[in-house]
Amino acid sequence: MIYATLKTVHVLSIIVWVGGMVFVHFFLRPAVAQLDPPVRLRFMHDVLGRFFKAVLVASLLTLVSGVWMLGRFAKQLVQSGGSFEMPLAWTIMAMFGIAMVAIFMHLRFALFRRLGRAVAASEWDAGSAILVQIRTWVAINLGLGVLVLLVTLMRWTT
Repeated sequence: MIYATLKTVHVLSIIVWVGGMVFVHFFLRPAVAQLDPPVRLRFMHDVLGRFFKAVLVASLLTLVSGVWMLGRFAKQLVQSGGSFEMPLAWTIMAMFGIAMVAIFMHLRFALFRRLGRAVAASEWDAGSAILVQIRTWVAINLGLGVLVLLVTLMRWTT
């Protein structure tokens, strides 16, 4: 029951995170591109602020639930007399997941703060440049998220 709950939290957190990146990157951003910079930047700052709060929770839940599931599995295997060697797919998922969290932290605590300062100071050109950086890092994180999903769905055994 605990493992099923952890896995559910893990998957739902990833859905919020990756699904949100897809929505913002492919649907919201192009729709607001036609707005004047002051309106667009204020709007995107507000939306990203809300989204980043959700992703902060989702990313931490993803990490905690993933580590907890891994630890439970390894512990049960060792207690039953086996030895634990982490499968390649799990190693790839963990590495990309940690990279995704690191990228998100940069987005949230560096770039988003800069965007907030630019919006507060009505520095629209600087804010637009920061949004381009945010978009680039979101695209990279989205690519990593898709790779993690592919690794998961391929069910590699080596």
